[in-house]
Amino acid sequence: MTYNMHILTFDIEDWFCHDNYSGNKQWDKLEVRIHDGVEKILISLAERNLKGTFFCLGWIAENQPEIIKMIKSNGHHIGCHSYQHELVFRHNKESFRQETERSKNVLEDLTGDEVNAYRAPSFSITHDSLFAFDVLIELGFKYDCSVFDAEREAGGIPGINIKKPSIIQRNFGTIKEFPMSPYKLGSWDIIYSGGGYFRIIPYQFIKNITKKSDYVMTYFHPSDFDPDQPDMPHLTYLRRWKNRVGLKNSYSKFNKYLSDFNFINVEEADKLINWSNANCIKL
Repeated sequence: MTYNMHILTFDIEDWFCHDNYSGNKQWDKLEVRIHDGVEKILISLAERNLKGTFFCLGWIAENQPEIIKMIKSNGHHIGCHSYQHELVFRHNKESFRQETERSKNVLEDLTGDEVNAYRAPSFSITHDSLFAFDVLIELGFKYDCSVFDAEREAGGIPGINIKKPSIIQRNFGTIKEFPMSPYKLGSWDIIYSGGGYFRIIPYQFIKNITKKSDYVMTYFHPSDFDPDQPDMPHLTYLRRWKNRVGLKNSYSKFNKYLSDFNFINVEEADKLINWSNANCIKL
């Protein structure tokens, strides 16, 4: 089945929320910087009349509810990104259910809308945590955007063979999967469509890959556009470098990307797909 779509998504977390390496969850004591990044994103999308899918932390919804309300008032699709960014493979099935349901309920209470899409923190569903799909199906999610068919520092499911929109079948139901879209270059899987990878890779290379790709899933963060965010000296040197590389020019690069290609959100993409002909993977 052939696709031709570029999907625009954002993981709504602050500069410290992806810090799943120290175990520090006392986020209320840290500087709040998320407003500026979210406002930049919303301005860029409004200028081009684009709609994205925003995967939001339940913790952000509870502590900065104005952020979620601002995203909703701009007409964007709101999804769930866990409650407090705990990696999925650190959960068992029941603790994953509790955290995911908590976040879903907080977001739905705040927006008044059903939250039907999910993305795992750091794409952290692995071969050992496929129970996550059972929980998502049981909680009523229609879409997942977590599958990463490549090795990753914090997860990934290499060899799962889901590289385009597909249906994941479990014993008690199905869920529509919009996976990440690494670009195959020889034996390498090049990640280019979000986060630090988007910031570090030369724009012309990203543009050329996107032109060649009939399916692109992006994943940006407010902190991707915040060059003044604090350093995190307790992290490894490599992680600190990844957090900060390319921040100075990332917003202008992002705007070029939005201007050079057409983008849609997950719900819009769903309507363009003939799911009866889609790949169905039983896990």
